[in-house]
Amino acid sequence: MLKNFDDLQKLGNDNMDSALKQFGAFSRSFQAIATEVADYSKKSFEETAAATEKLFGARSLDKAIEVQADYVKTAYEGSVAKATKLGELYANLAKETYKPFEGLVAKVTPTK
Repeated sequence: MLKNFDDLQKLGNDNMDSALKQFGAFSRSFQAIATEVADYSKKSFEETAAATEKLFGARSLDKAIEVQADYVKTAYEGSVAKATKLGELYANLAKETYKPFEGLVAKVTPTK
């Protein structure tokens, strides 16, 4: 009986350690995601303000179309790059969050 209680207590401790590791990994990954989103928002706002200023300063319709086309191209490329980066960060979040439980799953899973 004592051995089973010790095993149960060890399992509880292992679960707690894994949960704390998971929380730490989640926090770091989520902070990286939040930082990327904040940086992108700031950069996007600055680029929009600069493009609007150039657009109002355009003296001809051709120049206005050129400014707008450059802005759209830059905004699209930035958006695609940031979406790719965020996708990688979310995938990393999933991997890092699951990693502490890999050992527990291996211990609990019966082998044949």
